[in-house]
Amino acid sequence: MQSCAGALACALALAGCGPLHTTVPDLVHDTPTDWQARNAAAGGLAPDLERWWRAFNDPVLDELIERALKDNLNVRIAGERLQAARAVRHAQRSAFWPNLNFRTYVETAPNARTGYLEVGLDSIWEFGLFGRDTGNNRINLADENLAIIDEVAARVSVTAEVARNYIELRAAQARAQVLDDTVATRRRQVELAQKRLALRLGTQLELDRAQADLQQALGDAAEPGLTVTQTMQALAVLLGTTTPDPSLRNVAPSPQLPAIDFRQTPADLVRTRADIRRAEQNVLHAAGELGIARADLWPKLGLAGTFISSTALTGDFTFQNDFVPIAGPSITIPLVDWGARRSIANARERALHASTLAYREAVIEGVAEAQTALAQFDAKSALAQNAQKTLELNQRSAKSAQTMQRIGLGDGLDTASAELAASQARLARNLAERDRSLAYIALYKAFGGTIPPLAKDAKNEGLP
Repeated sequence: MQSCAGALACALALAGCGPLHTTVPDLVHDTPTDWQARNAAAGGLAPDLERWWRAFNDPVLDELIERALKDNLNVRIAGERLQAARAVRHAQRSAFWPNLNFRTYVETAPNARTGYLEVGLDSIWEFGLFGRDTGNNRINLADENLAIIDEVAARVSVTAEVARNYIELRAAQARAQVLDDTVATRRRQVELAQKRLALRLGTQLELDRAQADLQQALGDAAEPGLTVTQTMQALAVLLGTTTPDPSLRNVAPSPQLPAIDFRQTPADLVRTRADIRRAEQNVLHAAGELGIARADLWPKLGLAGTFISSTALTGDFTFQNDFVPIAGPSITIPLVDWGARRSIANARERALHASTLAYREAVIEGVAEAQTALAQFDAKSALAQNAQKTLELNQRSAKSAQTMQRIGLGDGLDTASAELAASQARLARNLAERDRSLAYIALYKAFGGTIPPLAKDAKNEGLP
């Protein structure tokens, strides 16, 4: 008994010289104080990070996103994994609590003449000293938070994909209308060229060109139909079904995105990105692994006890049944493999340093992507404004050509050419508005979306 007490005292003395705590490194927030690219839409709609798609003011889009967040399989998978991570963390909280087990087993006396049935209770209580308990808690905390982040990331991705495919769908439907009008105008041009040729006012070359333009217009008019089919099928997958919603085939106006003012949006907002939050938790996870590796360099201390009764099954049946309690310290000291454990601890230190660098890299890449997305949105907004002005000018020209034809100062070819120019301007405006909307979606995806409060342990430890 004295030797056990001496060993325990020696182990505790060594603990005073060992690393009892592994600190989580302070993470440098390399986010700029302001964005380099600035949206100049002063007085525009204030950005809403949580419900950003509401800016389109489209009830159908709102309903699709609500359905997707409820029925999308990737979102549901992420939710199940989050519940699993929470259950595992709850179970791991008792890793260093005392346990009590009931068991039965058989033993044979050394002379092999008597067999015993032993029935009783046993308990082992590891103290989790030298930072082992803290390291275990950090790993499980990081795993739960990673599951939270992955669930949010799935929602952000699904929301963006629903919005993107819906915008593509409505833009394709609007494009189909414009191209159908172009086909009708090209047919009129062919008819006029045929009449001019019959009256010897035109040439065969003019007719051939008109017919070639008609064939080109017919080919172009087939493209939106394929996009409609593809986007409807993509929306069906996002909604967790194989059957596209037939109501989406009903032509509806493209959502109109108002002016958005990002001037007051802080650049630090980019830290809500899922990849940056994952990198934060990877640092916490690596710190936990390092803490356990360092704890493995030192003795495992605890208490063990049994309370058993032995009954003779064979041999000497005169053996008296009795309950025997046994309790004492439990000590495990690494000896021969200490060098291997030291190598593992060194490797964990390197892994922790690598995770801090990976966090900085994630922040730098996230800021760059957000800066690019904001500049892209600014550029697409300017192009959309120019396309709208060009459309207005071409529509005015088309009306003037119709008026000139009506009063006899112009012919049908001039009117058709002006209408074609207006149709091309409508098509360009449609594509510009689509691209601006897609840039808006990409911008919010680059921002990352709101992350709910992450889990913390009893000591309120965890990265913000």
